Amino acid sequence: MKWGFRWYGESDSIPLKNVRQIPGMHGIVGTLLNKLPGDIWEISEIDRLKKSIEKENLSLLGIESVAVHDSIKSGAEDRDKYIDNYIQTIKNLATCDVHMICYSFKPIFGWAKTNLFYENSDGSFSLVYDQSVVDDMEPSEMYTLIHSQSKGFRLPGWEEERLNKFNQLVELYDGVTEEKLFDNLAYFLRRIIPVCEEMDVRMAIHPDDPPWEIFGFPRITKNLSDLKKILSIVDSPYNGVTLCTGSLGADPTNDMVEIIHTISDRINFVHFRNVLFMDDRKFKESAHLSSEGSLDMYGIMKALVDVGYDGVIRPDHGRTIWGEVAMPGYGLYDRAIGISYLQGLHEAVTKSKQAEK
Repeated sequence: MKWGFRWYGESDSIPLKNVRQIPGMHGIVGTLLNKLPGDIWEISEIDRLKKSIEKENLSLLGIESVAVHDSIKSGAEDRDKYIDNYIQTIKNLATCDVHMICYSFKPIFGWAKTNLFYENSDGSFSLVYDQSVVDDMEPSEMYTLIHSQSKGFRLPGWEEERLNKFNQLVELYDGVTEEKLFDNLAYFLRRIIPVCEEMDVRMAIHPDDPPWEIFGFPRITKNLSDLKKILSIVDSPYNGVTLCTGSLGADPTNDMVEIIHTISDRINFVHFRNVLFMDDRKFKESAHLSSEGSLDMYGIMKALVDVGYDGVIRPDHGRTIWGEVAMPGYGLYDRAIGISYLQGLHEAVTKSKQAEK
């Protein structure tokens, strides 16, 4: 496996030299924060990001995310223009030797939490989602809630540019059902996957977070059935999935080990994290250890090893600990602990398998 770390560029509170000090680290999954959905990522911009990472003896392992424009997701008349832009970005990334894109196809809310700083009993802070809170909110109030807790950090998917046109976005998705959203994804994938095959760029769709419908907007990456349907659109290894254990795992009915074994050859990227079920459709993003949450992280790692996954894997949302001031979920300390834990799991599983031979 290639051990990766999410980094938000020069504005990130975490310097790359600190990431490099994490044992075994191969590289960064990066992004260009100045790019809005629909923008073309220019070669010069990608190259600048890549060189800033390589200067610290790390590699740019992939991009997370080249955001999909809402006209594509909603099936608007001008979607082909934005798909053409996306295709050009794919080509530009390949030119810079970047060969993996994690993306999502969610209306309006790429992810949602109701508390970005839930205080745990040990004094650390976690992200929490509580459906009962959402049930008493209007969609626009979610933006207000997230921004009020962001502590000044620019949170991907919650940019002010989107907030300023929120009512337009709601109108854009009027009448877009789950079936229509799936059809729009199929249209997008049939356009881009042939280019991905030509340029050797693997796409990895990210599951819904949380993995159920919120505010009445359709969701199509909630469970194994959804993922199998998406993968059947274009039967190609370049049409793949980001296995996010914390997103899919937030629904107790999603069996992570079964999912891994069923779509094993189409997992193009892994987000590895734990969640703790607190109530019906209420969960917090816990420390990575199995004992700290509701998921069997050893079982998940064993499944990944069993199916031969050798792609990029990174720790996902961590707690805020030790007084660190960082983007919610994306501090250095807890994610460094997390990746050391998953590296330990990987070593234990692989050595156990070798001993059995």
